[in-house]
Amino acid sequence: MKRAVYAGSFDPPTNGHLWMIQQGLELFDTLTVAVGSNPSKSYTFSIPQRLDLLRESVPSCERLLFDHFDNSYLVDYAESIGADYILRGIRSAEDYEYERVMRAINGDLKPKVQTVFLMPPRDIAEVSSSMVKGLIGPTGWENTVRRYVPDPVFNALAELKK
Repeated sequence: MKRAVYAGSFDPPTNGHLWMIQQGLELFDTLTVAVGSNPSKSYTFSIPQRLDLLRESVPSCERLLFDHFDNSYLVDYAESIGADYILRGIRSAEDYEYERVMRAINGDLKPKVQTVFLMPPRDIAEVSSSMVKGLIGPTGWENTVRRYVPDPVFNALAELKK
């Protein structure tokens, strides 16, 4: 059985994240989507809120699990849940360099856990949680942001803006 983990901050989840989840389900028998916590970041949504937004945005599937982890390396978390693969997305040259280094470090720590990289299609390649949050505010932001996030996330962002 091929088990993978796809981790991120998901603050908020975007259509790019949903694309990665769909691809992960096509590649692996089981996919765990894990919300990570970075103490140096401040978040718009709490971990329970981000997990709820993910669950509301993705059709239910018995092969798809949601979890969170903190104070742990991703590769250690992957091993702790029995995942042999880490799924990562690459949107740019900067992402590639960062992910290349992390893959090497993860390989040093846990050689049996492999990293699989996917590149999203052009129409969502530039979408990031930070970009989405940066688009909120100016007149007409709703029409712009709605294109980049699933409905439950848009509704949560709109509620915050009130």
